[in-house]
Amino acid sequence: MNDAKHPSRPADPAQSEGDVNSSPNRAAWQQTHLDDASRALLARDSAAFLHQSVSTPCLAAIRHAEGVYIEDVAGRRYLDFHGNNVHHVGYAHPHVVGAIKAQLDALSFAPRRFASERAVELAETLSQRFASLTGQPGRVLFTTGGSDAVEVAIKLARIATGRFKVLGFWDSFHGAGFGASSVGGEALFRHGTAVGPLMPGTGHVAPFGCYRCPYGHAEHAVDADGQPDLTRCRLACAAMVKYVLEREGDVAAVVAEPARAVPFIPPPGYWRAVREACNAHGTLLIFDEIPTGLGKTGRFFAAEHDGAAPDIVVLGKALGGGVLPIAACIARSDLNVAGAYAFGHYTHEKNPVTAAAALATLEVIEREGLVENAARVGAHALARLREMKQRHALIGDVRGRGLLLGIDLVHDRASKAPATDVADRVLYRALARGLSFKTTMGNVMTLTPPLVTTQAQMDEALDIVEACLAEEAREGRQQTR
Repeated sequence: MNDAKHPSRPADPAQSEGDVNSSPNRAAWQQTHLDDASRALLARDSAAFLHQSVSTPCLAAIRHAEGVYIEDVAGRRYLDFHGNNVHHVGYAHPHVVGAIKAQLDALSFAPRRFASERAVELAETLSQRFASLTGQPGRVLFTTGGSDAVEVAIKLARIATGRFKVLGFWDSFHGAGFGASSVGGEALFRHGTAVGPLMPGTGHVAPFGCYRCPYGHAEHAVDADGQPDLTRCRLACAAMVKYVLEREGDVAAVVAEPARAVPFIPPPGYWRAVREACNAHGTLLIFDEIPTGLGKTGRFFAAEHDGAAPDIVVLGKALGGGVLPIAACIARSDLNVAGAYAFGHYTHEKNPVTAAAALATLEVIEREGLVENAARVGAHALARLREMKQRHALIGDVRGRGLLLGIDLVHDRASKAPATDVADRVLYRALARGLSFKTTMGNVMTLTPPLVTTQAQMDEALDIVEACLAEEAREGRQQTR
């Protein structure tokens, strides 16, 4: 039996969507960098909240966040290239904060039975964006979190198709809710007997990930972007999806990240092949753009890069401007077939304040050209990372789009053995120098800066990364002498 005396196995960082909070390097960093005030607040935090991996206990204590920076209680500033992907427009953007304050004075809440102009305006705006992606008008439901919005999408797909099966991908993350974690593929959110049986009807296939794919990988690249040689792989990863849809025959939806937030970028033609398979078998395609949407990859939707229109899109995280929680499920208008069901019945479904925050966020993204900035600064970063790879044997692969960037650390490039221990040490070396980022799947340094990041700030962050890698290499050489 799995209870407090018999906990489930500890989290494996190699199967995690983020750095876990049990690292010895973490403890060593805290020993050196926390002051008394921070330790006191962390102790209160630890005593007040339920503990879980990648969350409580916390690393440090924060007191200020503005633009691309966060500041801890001890007064240290960090370039925040993590931010849980909520800080697209930077922290405390004055236009977003001002819109929230004005809306609080005008109308602070709207019961669901009454229409809220701000919520309607936001739904109309997102529907127009959806139409530009799919060529079809859309309809919207709002929730307070991305996990809930994913579950709305799943429910809608079940109702619309009359089927209950859903296909996801191993290693994907769609949220911590019961349905979202069922269709997601991260062990961290699924393992242990305490979790027990998950939502019935969910199946999984292997995700795309060209660097370690046996059929096509970086060594067989045909261009400067490291795209795989498709004559070798023949999109075996997409064929897995087609195979399952053919054999099952009654799958309601495929739920996927158009660009994996690890990150991994799909090979050319992948999503077009999956779209064709879905069309052939009456299966809906749901894209989870919670971390990748709103411009993160240098396009408003990450799906725009691949020429495959989804039936349903889910947005969240940054939609509230890094201030308020709001997420959206946007579906084709012809999927408006569930009027007899309460499948997205949330108290704050049409909250005027969260809607005002989202509208202001979309305005900032448009007015300040942040999608274009993400593409420009991201291209510069990828070029620098490719140069850095030539100097550092620890880097096995670099990849990304826009400001979704990954540095895959390996013990040697021949075996591609993940250097999980190295990535963890580099993370805390970087924090000591004023850069915060995320480690994903244990060994991938994942940099997801806000869309307002300048080229100078990107160069500052990459200088820190390179210094940390050089220090790690020097110490490694000394240990082998």
